[in-house]
Amino acid sequence: MQTLAILPVKRFTHAKGRLEGALAGGSRRALAEAMMADVLTALRRVEAIDAVLVVTADPTAQRIAEGDGLLTLPDLAESGQTQAVSRGVAYARELGAAQVLCIAGDCPLLDPTELDGLLGRPRTAARYAVIVPDRHGAGTNALLLCPPDALQPAFGPSSFARHRELADAAGVAVEVAELDSLGLDVDTPDDLAELQSRLSARRGGAAHTRGTLTQMVRTGSIADAS
Repeated sequence: MQTLAILPVKRFTHAKGRLEGALAGGSRRALAEAMMADVLTALRRVEAIDAVLVVTADPTAQRIAEGDGLLTLPDLAESGQTQAVSRGVAYARELGAAQVLCIAGDCPLLDPTELDGLLGRPRTAARYAVIVPDRHGAGTNALLLCPPDALQPAFGPSSFARHRELADAAGVAVEVAELDSLGLDVDTPDDLAELQSRLSARRGGAAHTRGTLTQMVRTGSIADAS
């Protein structure tokens, strides 16, 4: 196996707490589930990805992933994104994957073609890390590691700079790749408004998220930001 994509998924009932002022609990859950579904749809369309692994403690997320024929791994500890990804990396090594793509589940605009381009770029280093930052240049929305244990992932606030430091310390070649479709992750009301704006400006894409937000606008759960 060449490339395994790892998607850590937090329990939907606990997801998107920073949107509490903008969305009620049921709406936050629905949005988190829709965004994950769109990310999985995109990942399945990336030719350079051999398999997708979902690491989660959420039974709904597990059913969705298994229904799509994807690999799943229980996140029994539920101790955060970094630990979930680390479990996925260990599993990737058992499978013999040459590299892993650790990716956020709240980037519903993910473009498979753009990701294929990233994975298909020629690289001469035997050990490397490709960091895809968020639109603010602070967080990490995707992390490509070759081999899978090239460095210890460390997600969370300011993870972009932290991953660069860890790669330097490990003597791993570092590449920064800014991908438009992966720049927007949805954590705050501003992010949500930006997502609504981008979806209204384009046709197609992010079908699950688009449908969920449209329903929220219709029921008055959220304002129309178009």
